[in-house]
Amino acid sequence: MKKFLAAVLAAVLCMSVLAGCGSKAEDALPTEGVSEENAGASEGAAPAENATEDNGDSKEAAPAEDAGATEAAAVSEALADGVLNVGTNAEFPPFEYVNDNGEPDGFDIALIKAIGEKMGVEVQVDNMEFASLVSSIGTKIDVSIAGMTVTEERLNTVDFSNSYYEAVQFVIVPEGSSIASAEDLKGKTIGVQLGTTGDFIADEIEDASVSQYNKAVDAVNDLVNGRLDCVIIDKNPALVFQSKFDGKVTAIDGAQFDFEVENYAIAIPKGDAALAEQINNALQELIDDGTFDALVAEYIEGGNE
Repeated sequence: MKKFLAAVLAAVLCMSVLAGCGSKAEDALPTEGVSEENAGASEGAAPAENATEDNGDSKEAAPAEDAGATEAAAVSEALADGVLNVGTNAEFPPFEYVNDNGEPDGFDIALIKAIGEKMGVEVQVDNMEFASLVSSIGTKIDVSIAGMTVTEERLNTVDFSNSYYEAVQFVIVPEGSSIASAEDLKGKTIGVQLGTTGDFIADEIEDASVSQYNKAVDAVNDLVNGRLDCVIIDKNPALVFQSKFDGKVTAIDGAQFDFEVENYAIAIPKGDAALAEQINNALQELIDDGTFDALVAEYIEGGNE
């Protein structure tokens, strides 16, 4: 009997020990499991909670901020008032001139107004001296369109839109002049419009005496009156002046003088990528829908002035 009781007692003690071991194992397993779950909670639940507070804000607010930033980047501050202030020099037919109503007109003016319409803004044009256009961009005016050639010098101060026209300088000479090549320009008295590509070219001609004018027509008048040997100016205005002074002057293709092809573009404030993108997009739309070609036909090929 004692042996039986001892055996029963031993069995009870063993079960108690086993029960104790079992509970520790169960404690250990859940602890590992809880660690993973808690780790998941730490990495998943807590961030989820953060997502509700921070990421939730960032998922809703941050994208809104990003969207705002994108929108801000897409719309130039220059257009905040809904007006595109444009500078030009209306002394450069057929690209710009003063019409019978006393207002700036011409291919460039019609083009920038069409661009403004595509952009959904009002266009106001200010007629200025050509030499002051670049320095006025970003202060007095938003952009400039004036048959302006893209040059390295100007790129130091302003940016440019995509080119909208290719041109070359012509040389206007008196009827019967012997000037016919680059060599013939050396030592001559040359008239140019101040700040134009013709001005830059003439400045590099050996021994040339350069007379600068605010208006190209004044240079041509002096040519006709014998005060100049020639005038260097862009092709289209040169052809207009040849027509105006028929029999008195001849316009010679700049290719004979080794002049390079130039690109006209719209000058914009340095670093204003948003404005450049909007103008370029509008310009491309005008090219694609045929408006650009219609303006070329009307103002340039038609010879309107």
